Amino acid sequence: MNALPAVTPPPRLLESIHGPADVKALLPAQLPQLAQEIRDTLIAVTARNGGHIGPNLGVVELTIALHRVFSTPEDQFVFDVAHQGYVHKLLTERGGPFFEKLRQTGGASGFLYRAESPHDAFGAGHAGTALSAALGMATARDLRGSGEHVVAVCGDAAFTCGITLEALNNVVSSTKRLIVILNDNEWSIAKNVGAMSKYLNRISTNPTYNRLHHDVEAFFKSFPVGVEMNRVYQKWKRETKDFFVESSLFEKFGLRYLGPVDGHNFEALRKNLEFAKHCDVPVLVHVLTKKGKGLDAAVNSPEKFHGASPYDPATGLSKKPAPGTPPNYQDVFGQALVRFAKADSTVIGITGAMPSGTGLCHLATEVPHQFFDVGIAEEHAVLFAAGMATKGFKPVCAIYSTFMQRAYDQVIHDVALQNLPVTFCMDRAGLSPADGPTHHGLFDLAFLRCVPNLTIMAPAHEDELVDMLHTALHLGSPACIRYPRGAGLGVPLKPEPARLTVGQAEVLRQGSNIMLWAIGPMVPEALKLAQRLETEENLSVGVVNARFVKPLDRTLLLSHAACIPLLVTLEDHAATGGFGSAVLEVLQEANCITAIERIGWPDKFIEHGTNVETLRAAYGLSPDDLYRRVLGRWRNLHAERIAAGV
Repeated sequence: MNALPAVTPPPRLLESIHGPADVKALLPAQLPQLAQEIRDTLIAVTARNGGHIGPNLGVVELTIALHRVFSTPEDQFVFDVAHQGYVHKLLTERGGPFFEKLRQTGGASGFLYRAESPHDAFGAGHAGTALSAALGMATARDLRGSGEHVVAVCGDAAFTCGITLEALNNVVSSTKRLIVILNDNEWSIAKNVGAMSKYLNRISTNPTYNRLHHDVEAFFKSFPVGVEMNRVYQKWKRETKDFFVESSLFEKFGLRYLGPVDGHNFEALRKNLEFAKHCDVPVLVHVLTKKGKGLDAAVNSPEKFHGASPYDPATGLSKKPAPGTPPNYQDVFGQALVRFAKADSTVIGITGAMPSGTGLCHLATEVPHQFFDVGIAEEHAVLFAAGMATKGFKPVCAIYSTFMQRAYDQVIHDVALQNLPVTFCMDRAGLSPADGPTHHGLFDLAFLRCVPNLTIMAPAHEDELVDMLHTALHLGSPACIRYPRGAGLGVPLKPEPARLTVGQAEVLRQGSNIMLWAIGPMVPEALKLAQRLETEENLSVGVVNARFVKPLDRTLLLSHAACIPLLVTLEDHAATGGFGSAVLEVLQEANCITAIERIGWPDKFIEHGTNVETLRAAYGLSPDDLYRRVLGRWRNLHAERIAAGV
């Protein structure tokens, strides 16, 4: 019997896509195949590297449709947050090996990045930025007199951000041509909360509202005079004041509302995007998508798969940490807060749409009436906490270090100025390596240190984190605790937490040649460095766990400066304005002249990388680099002292 001829699999369409022109050249019948290949690629890469898989799976058809209707980089897409930009990257010359290394050293960024591609019109990593940025770009286009289109792609959660509503209020007074895509999947990271979420659900599910809108639109579109009848339709809607058909909220702000549109139907997307492209008024296209579409685990667990660690695509299970790996700092914090909240009903946990990422999911489960998720609204979270604090409560705002930047005015004006007992617990202080510069928490000490009334702490290990939370809740004034992403050191927790003496450092090791003053996760690094310098160079090196950045332990610091030849500060923070700068200020105020070496991150934005170790090595902060730097400074100082006869 003759063997059956081998069946050659059809060529992969994605491999033939080298830019938007190739997307436009495809036949409509080929688009489902391209969408499936993109989903397969997204799942394979994020299963290995981790990443924002859920948001990207939901916007595959939408992103393809955008590139078929518009032409980047001439036309510009502004993606809110930009963690749904992987599909856009694959369609704009960033596939292949570059995308295979997504979120790793030398690979594609996990967000849009202007320096990475001319197709990335605007970079972002925080929510709510797209509409304001796109409006600015559209207004600049109008002033310049050019004709490109500007499209803002906003998730529904972006409309819980105050800045998005501020931009919405300014659209019609700034431009007549702007396209806003409302990607409505009912999720940000956690399930969306608040009135806006309920409103969007109502207009997307109300059949009477949608039928009446579609019937009225069809009536006016049946006339052959197109654009003129569109103006008549808009005038009719304004003057009838919703008597026949209720306008959407967006139409009250002056935007033409289209939708809801099935975000996975290519033809429906094409028709509505083409219509929006030719409108002479700002347009909002309301698109309904399924977060995680194509991966059952992501559909069933959208919060987990918003930003997932490496996982098994067949089961959805995350790859297990090595046996004996200590718990993450966020979970140590979350479980400690549960304990304190059960003992004190005035202890309240507040998050801005990050219950799992901050560890407040434990409080939400066990003491739900003392937990509040306010959505992506950090400014409101802090001001809300301030209001609660005036009524005798002890609010704990759990906000990533990088997102605390968004609430800086409220920290100063509403909390610190009134000396209210709000505790800020800032996870992701230091590096968030795979996420890159928008998520590295390298600036919080600098921007908080100058604010009066704040107590600022950083634990060396997880047991000290619990002590600091316990201390903060009993201060009666505002406090900040910063701690890194990831696992602790495995230090066991005491049965009962200790209340720390504010401003008192801890001497872990005595030394007579060099004293290493370290803060937070640099304390264990300092201990290793001290041991190596003693073993290999016979130097007497001490280590101080500073614990408090504000107030510093002035007494201990000045006593060391008086008798130790070299002081070294180590911090997982920008060297400019950070812990080392605080030490310098104390010494200068005391007219104390002593040699000091400040070690921290350089004055630049740090890119994404495979892990913390890779990035530290790239910037002279590896263990070997620390050893060479401190030893080199000591040898130079020692030579100078000998030359001076000291």
